[in-house]
Amino acid sequence: MERNTTLLLFVANHTQSNSSCSRDNVLKTVFFPVLYSFLFLVGLSLNAVAVWVFFRIPSRSHFIIYLKNIVIADVIMTFTFPFKVLSDSNMASTELRVFVCRVSSVLLYLTMYISILFFGLISIDRCRKTLSPFRGTNKARLVRRKLLSGAIWTFLLLLCLPNMIFTSKTPTSKYFKCSDLKTGAGLFWHEVVNYVCQVIFWVNLATVIVCYTLITRELYRSYSRTKSLAAGGTICQASSGAKARKPQQAKRQMNANVFLVLAVFFVCFVPFHFARVPYTMSQTREILFDCKFKLFFFQLKESTLFLTSLNSVLDPVIYFFLCKSFRTTLFKTLKVPPGTCNWLTGQGSVSDTVNTRDSVCKQNH
Repeated sequence: MERNTTLLLFVANHTQSNSSCSRDNVLKTVFFPVLYSFLFLVGLSLNAVAVWVFFRIPSRSHFIIYLKNIVIADVIMTFTFPFKVLSDSNMASTELRVFVCRVSSVLLYLTMYISILFFGLISIDRCRKTLSPFRGTNKARLVRRKLLSGAIWTFLLLLCLPNMIFTSKTPTSKYFKCSDLKTGAGLFWHEVVNYVCQVIFWVNLATVIVCYTLITRELYRSYSRTKSLAAGGTICQASSGAKARKPQQAKRQMNANVFLVLAVFFVCFVPFHFARVPYTMSQTREILFDCKFKLFFFQLKESTLFLTSLNSVLDPVIYFFLCKSFRTTLFKTLKVPPGTCNWLTGQGSVSDTVNTRDSVCKQNH
């Protein structure tokens, strides 16, 4: 009897402390709203340019199809930022905060995992192009990639839709968390979605690492063959002169471009996915966490979520470095001479150098 009474008192005290456990501090109400406001302005500008450029490019490759889907996801994510700013800074009405919990936050997570899935597909496509450069594409393959893109959007929408439906409770006060609006089924589904999304992320991260490791190995082999060709024959060595350093410079530039995707993954997505599981547990199993730990996991989640949101700004940079059609269309529209940024992107340097040396060798033999 005494043991049961003690347990009930512990639960009552724990519940009371949780109800008074406020998240409002300078980090949440000032610091992150300022950062997200800046992110919204920059992201809106860069993604507007990306939309303007990409929809002037025909969908004639798997790569372009995947990038267009990421552009759409980034635009949707960017438009969720103002709602988050108003909600976190306590400038939003109760109705708007409810909208953020039911719709805006769900869309932010939806677009995050759409980007993750399409980056996995891009990694596979780039790996295939590197290892089998002469394998072309056709209309049937393009149609299948478009159907795959539609299936990805449909799957994730169906996965996230119950989070909107089951976030249906009416707030009892103006001080509430999104988890307070979820029904019992909503809390359970939220936890299920968390684990499904964890699987999606880690599978795609492994795919990216494997694919770009293979790409890097193939680039190194290509560079080694180019170096051997440059070193073969005294006449060719004499004629190449200062050009002998170009393959090495281009190799370093291409390696930097290859690891750009990995850098975005590790900076934007890995920290968040380490923080998300304990945070979700602190929301769905509150009795296991006291106020101090709940606040810690909340702040950790918000910090890593901002890193994830940086993806909407970094993706246009990836388009520029990895997509030649994007650069060509952008330069043509802005009337910038083609090849302006070859020194920065390293595109074409190796092949051009090899072709030049091949012609010199043939002419002198």
